[in-house]
Amino acid sequence: MSENELISPLSVALLARTGPARERLREALVQAGASVVLEEDPNTLQADTLRGAGAAAVLVALEPAIEEALERLDPVLASPALTLIFDEAELAARREGWEAQRWARHLVAKLHGHQDVLPPGSEQEGILDLEPGLPVTPAELHADAPLDFHVREAFDAAPEVPADGLYPAREGYSEPLSLEEALAAIQAAESSPVPAPVAPPPVPAAAPPAAVGHHSSWSLVETDDVPAATERAALVEDAQDEPAEDIHPGGLSLVELEPDLPPSDAAPGAVLVLAGIGGPDALRRLLASLPAGLAAPVLVYMRLDGGRYGNLVKQMARVSALPVLLAESEQPVVAGNAYILPDDVGVGVQNRGLYFTADVEGVQVSALPAAHSAVVMLSGADARLVDDALSLAVAGGWVAGQTGEGCYDPIAASAVVAAGMAAGDPPQLAAAIAERWGVSE
Repeated sequence: MSENELISPLSVALLARTGPARERLREALVQAGASVVLEEDPNTLQADTLRGAGAAAVLVALEPAIEEALERLDPVLASPALTLIFDEAELAARREGWEAQRWARHLVAKLHGHQDVLPPGSEQEGILDLEPGLPVTPAELHADAPLDFHVREAFDAAPEVPADGLYPAREGYSEPLSLEEALAAIQAAESSPVPAPVAPPPVPAAAPPAAVGHHSSWSLVETDDVPAATERAALVEDAQDEPAEDIHPGGLSLVELEPDLPPSDAAPGAVLVLAGIGGPDALRRLLASLPAGLAAPVLVYMRLDGGRYGNLVKQMARVSALPVLLAESEQPVVAGNAYILPDDVGVGVQNRGLYFTADVEGVQVSALPAAHSAVVMLSGADARLVDDALSLAVAGGWVAGQTGEGCYDPIAASAVVAAGMAAGDPPQLAAAIAERWGVSE
């Protein structure tokens, strides 16, 4: 039996014009367990009749046709002793099936003054009582658990563990003593008398080492051409009288790990700016605050529907002190320029410098040399690139996120800021970039 059935039914007056809405509301009151003591059209109902009905609650089906009647009945409806409930007549007439049952449960909650609007069988078994602090760890749960039993059980089961047949025991190896045997051996050793020290036997005089001679007479493998022992001895004596040969390193050389490369205009790294929803305004403010001649290139990636990146180049060129160009594959990434990256252009390292590459997946954060690069997350940046940006920071790169009122989609930017990266609005981020890379002379 549910909680609703344990409460005595309320006396309710139903005020509605004749029609489907009135029928639906009557069914809902019956389903809610209420007792309908009055059912009338408000336009013909007298105030004294409503007052004398003894209703504890009044359910009114609202529609424009009864507005004047409600003003006339207002002295009775305004009584603090009445629970007044309104429902739209048009909605009540269309309400059927699951929606009607749901509204009936809400009607029960309003009539009885509780918050239980769940269907039968969905009652909560208990209320979760939240407490501050971290949850108890498994180690803390077992902090006082005795371990002696488990140690003894493991020790007793050790002889039954299968031996490793891959590596046979070495010669002289014996199985370890049991715990009782080891304790008995220790006690016996402590109680036995200490034997007198035994003098070590005299060490015979060492014979002088045989002369090894010059390294030219050394040999690892004896062949048929090697002379007998006596002949080898003679060769050794002759070699001792000859002066050692000097080794000249003139013919030695080191392998060149990195050959000399021709000079290139390609920068060793870049500042990658990622944007999305709300990004054009943030990007405009960032580029407008960067100084001309910045000693690093700026790469901008903001996905556009229809791929109208040429228009974005024109828009940003109006406010940027840096030349704004459309990135093209096989071209070097030159410092002091701002590049708009299409969807099919990425970056890669060639001859120690960055070059644009044809890449259907677009620019990859991992392709940037961390020591010379940065990633700036503006409003709407792709949250899937947060991990790549933080990995770049771990490798030595500079990572920052946009903050402030203009950040309409802060998911990615807030994630890098929460991880301890730099933060600021677009002009502040531009000032930090200019301070870090400076201006080329």
